[in-house]
Amino acid sequence: MSLPNVAYFSMEIAMDQSLKTYSGGLGFLAGSHMLSAGYLQMPMVGVTILWSYGYYDQRIAHDGQVEVAYIRKYYDFLKDTNVTTEVDIFGEKVKVKAYLVEPELFGACPVYLLTTDIEGNSDWAKSISHKLYDGNEKIRIAQETVLGVAGIRILQQIGYNFDVVHMNEGHALPAAFELLRQYNGNLEEVKKKTVFTTHTPVAAGNEVHWVDTLMEGGFFAGCSREVAVQLGGENFSLTVAALRMSRIANAVSQLHGLVANKMWEWVDGRCPIRAITNAVNLHYWQDDRVKEAANNPEKLLAVKREMKAELFEYVANVAGKKFDPDVLTITWARRFADYKRAWLILMDKDRITKLLDANKIQIIFAGKFHPDDVMGKEMFNKLLNRSHSMKNVVVLPGYELELSGKLKRGSDIWLNTPLRPFEASGTSGMSANANGALHLSIYDGWTVEGTFNGINGYTVEYPGLDDEMPWEERHWKDHECIMNIIENEIIPTYYENKQEWARLMRQAIRTSEAYFNSDRMVIEYYNRLYKPIAHNDSSSGGEKKEMKISETPTFDAWTFSNIKKEIKQYQKKNSIL
Repeated sequence: MSLPNVAYFSMEIAMDQSLKTYSGGLGFLAGSHMLSAGYLQMPMVGVTILWSYGYYDQRIAHDGQVEVAYIRKYYDFLKDTNVTTEVDIFGEKVKVKAYLVEPELFGACPVYLLTTDIEGNSDWAKSISHKLYDGNEKIRIAQETVLGVAGIRILQQIGYNFDVVHMNEGHALPAAFELLRQYNGNLEEVKKKTVFTTHTPVAAGNEVHWVDTLMEGGFFAGCSREVAVQLGGENFSLTVAALRMSRIANAVSQLHGLVANKMWEWVDGRCPIRAITNAVNLHYWQDDRVKEAANNPEKLLAVKREMKAELFEYVANVAGKKFDPDVLTITWARRFADYKRAWLILMDKDRITKLLDANKIQIIFAGKFHPDDVMGKEMFNKLLNRSHSMKNVVVLPGYELELSGKLKRGSDIWLNTPLRPFEASGTSGMSANANGALHLSIYDGWTVEGTFNGINGYTVEYPGLDDEMPWEERHWKDHECIMNIIENEIIPTYYENKQEWARLMRQAIRTSEAYFNSDRMVIEYYNRLYKPIAHNDSSSGGEKKEMKISETPTFDAWTFSNIKKEIKQYQKKNSIL
C-alpha cells in the first residue's frame, strides 16, 4: 500500500529564523514536522500564512519596558506560484495568493504560504495576513477562513491530490467545511480525509466564537447555520467541531492523551483521540559538536563550556551582564503564559538571592507573550525590572528560533515550571536535552515519558502531586521542591562530581536521540494517523472492515481526581478569548 498524500495545515510553521511565520512552540513543532517530512521524503505538503509583519518583534524600549513592534518583512527567496483564489469573508471577495517554500531552501517538504496582502484587495482584506494571531476577532476569523478554505482551493488548483488533510489545531477547521461543501454535505466523506491534532487543555488554545459571526466571516464555506450548530454549538467550539469532523485525532503526549480524552468525553459523535508524543528535528536543533563529543565525558564538558561562552557573548551584548561559563546556568525560555509560571523559581527572594550572590547559579529568562495578553506582558516587565537589581539574572527579548538555539546549546539546566496538567507536551526541553542541557521539570507533558530523575535529568514529584489544593499552596510546594533539587542535587553534582554531570548530559542526549526526534514522530503520524483505518479482511472475501480504535491511550500512570473541575476553573480564570 502506497503512503497517502498529506496536506498539513497550520497557522504557524517555523522552518528557519529568516522566515517569520511563527510565534512559539506550535510553530516550532510544525517546523520540525515539515523538516522531518522533507528529510524522510514523505509525500506531504504544508499550508500556512505568509505573515507580512510576522508575530511581532519584541524589544526593550527607551523606558526600560518591553515593547511590541511591528516591522514589515520582505523575502526574495519565496517562489511565486502565480496561483490565486477568492474567498467570501465578511461580505468581501478576498483574493488569496500562494507562494512556495521549495524543499531545497530549508530541507523541508514543500510548504505553501498564503497571503491576502496583494493588489486588488481592500486595506482591510490586506490586513488579514498582516499579523499572526491578530487580537481583533473578525480578523482572526478571517485568518482561519483563509488558511482552511483558501488553502484547500489553492492545493486543488496547483494539482496536489491530497488523501489526508491534517488540521494542526482548530485554526484550520474551515478546511473541513470547504470539503463538506465540495462533498455536498456528506460528513462521512469529509471524515475519510481529515485528521486533527489538539495541543492544549488551556482555553486560549480551544477557541470559541458565536456561530453567526463565523458564518459572516465565511468560516463555514457556505455550510448552513443548522449544520454548524450541530457540529460545534451556537457558541461554536472549534475543537468540538474538529473532533466531530475528523476520522481520528491525536493529543501530543501520553499524559495529554488521557487529559484530552477525559476533557472531551462529553462530546457526542467525536472521533477517537490517540496520543502521539511531540518531538523535535535533531538535524536542525542539535549542535554537531555535541553529537561528536557525546561519548567522551571530558570533551562533552569542554564543548558545553565553549557553547556557554558563545551564549554569554550574546548576553553581554544584549543585556550588559557578564556571565561566567564555569557557573551553573539555568534557563527558563518559552511562551510567557501565566500557567507556565516563569516567576516560580524566584518566589522566595532571600533563598534564591543567596545562590545568585554566591555565584552558584546564573538564571536566564526569555519568551514572548501574546500582544493582547496584559498578564503576560506584566509578568515579563516585572521579571525584567527585577533582573536589573539582581546579580546573575537576565531577561532576554526576541525569543525566536535563533535565540532558542543559542540558549539550548549554552544552558546547563532547562527549567520547565507549568501548572500540571496544563503543559500538553512542551518540546523545548527535548532540543535542550539534545544539546546536553538537563531538564528540571514539573512532572507534566512529555516529561512523564522522557525525563528520568537522576538518570538524565530531574523531575518535581511528591506525595499528593494530584491532590486538590489552592493555587497558592501548589505554587509554594512546587517552588520548594525545585529549590531543594537545585541546592541538594544539582549544585553539588555540577561542582563536585563532573564525571557524574557528564554522564547525566550524555544520557539526556541519548534519550533525545532515541525517541524525541521528529523523524520518529512523522513516521508515527503516518502509521497511526494518516494511513486509512479500513483494511482488507481476506476471511470475508476482501470486504473492508473498520478497525476498532481504543478510545483511550494505553498509558495509565495518571489519576483524574477533580481534573475536569480544575481545567474548567483554570480556563475561566485565564481565558483571553
